[in-house]
Amino acid sequence: MLDVRPLATFADFLVICTAGNERMVRAVVKEIDDQLVQEGAATPKIEGSPETGWVLLDFGDVVVHIFSPEQRDFYKLDKLWQKATPVVVLQ
Repeated sequence: MLDVRPLATFADFLVICTAGNERMVRAVVKEIDDQLVQEGAATPKIEGSPETGWVLLDFGDVVVHIFSPEQRDFYKLDKLWQKATPVVVLQ
């Protein structure tokens, strides 16, 4: 999770994660959506699809990017947002 507040106006935080294949992308999207909605978050706006290897969940202040390994390597969002402050890093 990256704190992008000093760098962006569209969100406060970005989550960038990788799922190993299309099925895993679909499962991660479903789990994030289910858990956050269960916690009372609004239903996110969803862009992309598991078939493309990139799904974006927009919760307003938090935007979640779920990538296949190939798409994450291609788009390099980590590099684009390298000046953002890491809040949570998981391997």
